[in-house]
Amino acid sequence: MVEDRRLAVLRAIVEDYVSTEEPVGSRALVERHQLGVSPATVRNDMAVLEDEGLIHQPHTSAGRVPTDKGYRLFVDRLTKVKPMSATEQRAISNFLQGAVDLDDVVQRSVRLLAQLTRQVAVVQYPTLSRSTVRHIEIVAMAANRLLVVLILSTGRVEQRLVECERELTEDELVKLRSSVNHAATGEIIAEAIRALGRVGEETEPDLRETAQAVAASLVEAMSDHRSDERVAVGGTANLARFGEGFDTVRPLLEALEEHVILLKLLGEVGSAGAVTVRIGHEGPYQELAATSVVATGYGPEDQAIASLGIVGPTRMDYPGTMASVRAVARYVSRILDEA
Repeated sequence: MVEDRRLAVLRAIVEDYVSTEEPVGSRALVERHQLGVSPATVRNDMAVLEDEGLIHQPHTSAGRVPTDKGYRLFVDRLTKVKPMSATEQRAISNFLQGAVDLDDVVQRSVRLLAQLTRQVAVVQYPTLSRSTVRHIEIVAMAANRLLVVLILSTGRVEQRLVECERELTEDELVKLRSSVNHAATGEIIAEAIRALGRVGEETEPDLRETAQAVAASLVEAMSDHRSDERVAVGGTANLARFGEGFDTVRPLLEALEEHVILLKLLGEVGSAGAVTVRIGHEGPYQELAATSVVATGYGPEDQAIASLGIVGPTRMDYPGTMASVRAVARYVSRILDEA
């Protein structure tokens, strides 16, 4: 009973501090929350919470504010992720469904996440090495030229032109298309590259040289890791609303220019749908100890192939932010599923 009451006091302190940006006193807690006890009892509970390192008093005459440890307990034991309303879900779906390609999906996602959370949003581009081959198309463009189209599970599309010595018949095109798809479709990139290396050897002599050229173009497209450390960032302007009250604005602005740092902030790609929260000093950079990161993985068929999330001050609306991050990730995953 006593522990439950103190947890309720901690929850109230976190919620009020996030809402008002001011240290919270016992009288305010009694007035704003149905705690069912006197201000004196609340003061005693606050003293115990302070002794346990869950809250602290920034000034002698001020109320209390949560510590990183307090936020962690709040997130782990007290937070219930808010369900998105039907209106919010429709808005997210409509905003993302209009995307025309993978770049558009990423850019729309980062803008939407920044708008929903009013924080800095970061979306990692799907990592090529975690992709699988969805389909390969080969189209005759001219008498001696083929267009080879590689479609990955991430929604990424690569196109390559291949010159061949002679014009292929329609039957030969069908054989070539079937050969490369049989070798690579459904395979992860590393396995697909190995399988394509054998395509030329298994092709009839008249088609062998062209098959080897097509396979080589596909291997080159699959080996292109330009997007593996790319991220999109949105909502930088949201930092302005924190002003001097957020003492990590400058180092965070500097970090936003370094994609490697942002990827490390997001952390390793977890399972799709599992939201992780790193608070303050739990993060990898001491100069960003006043920030929290809320992130999750996304990808088709619940296979997490990249991360997305937000970076902001430790004083944030954790339940709402976690709900927004999870919802956007789910919709992006669904789009990649349907791509």
